[in-house]
Amino acid sequence: MDPDVRLKLDAFVALLLKKNATLNLTAARSPETVETHIRDALFLVPHVRGPLVDVGSGGGFPAIVLAIATGVRCTLVESLAKKAAFLRDVGRELALDLEVLAIRAEDAARDPAYRGRFATATARAVGPATTVLELTIPFLELGGRALLQRGEARPGERQALADASLVLGAELEPELVDPAADGRRVVIARKIAATGERFPRRAGVPAKRPLCWTPRDDERLDA
Repeated sequence: MDPDVRLKLDAFVALLLKKNATLNLTAARSPETVETHIRDALFLVPHVRGPLVDVGSGGGFPAIVLAIATGVRCTLVESLAKKAAFLRDVGRELALDLEVLAIRAEDAARDPAYRGRFATATARAVGPATTVLELTIPFLELGGRALLQRGEARPGERQALADASLVLGAELEPELVDPAADGRRVVIARKIAATGERFPRRAGVPAKRPLCWTPRDDERLDA
C-alpha cells in the first residue's frame, strides 16, 4: 500500500474511534472491527471510477476509504447532521476531494446537479436491497455502476433485484464475492437507460415499500 494512503487510513481510524465514543457514528468500536470495514471497502477499489456518490455514508464506509485509496472525487449523502459534520471534518483534516450532502438520498437524486452525474455509486447497509437500488441508480450516468455491499442473500432476492433493475433502467452483473469476507458480497447493477422521472419515490417510500418485493416475515432483504 502507498505510504501516504496508509497514513491517511490510520488518521481516519483515529478520528473515527475518537468521535465515535460520543457521536455513535458506527457500530464498529474497536480497531479490529474498523479494520474489517476498511478491508471490505478496499475490495471495491479496482471497480471504482470517478466521480463517485455514496448513499448513507454514516461513519465513512466505504466512501472515506475509497476517497483515500483512489483519489477520485466523492460525494457523500448522509441525512443525519452529526454524521455529515463528522464527514466534512474528516475531508478537511485529510485534504480529500469530497463533498458532503446533509439531505435525504431521495431528494439529492432529484437535483439536476447530482442526478445522472456519477460513474460509480456505493452503499453499505442502508436498507433492503431493492430499496438501495432505487436510491443509487438515479445518480448514475449511462454505463455507470452501483456497487452495493450486502450480507447473505435472502430467498427471492436475486429475482427481485433483476426486476427492480429493469424498472430503474439498469441490469445486474455477476456479483463479487470476497473469499476473506465471511459471506459478504457486492451486488453490481449497471445503468443502461435513463431512470424514469418517478424514481426515486418521495422520501421514506423506497424503504417502506421496496421496489418489486413483497416481504414475508421470514424473508427480508435488509441484509
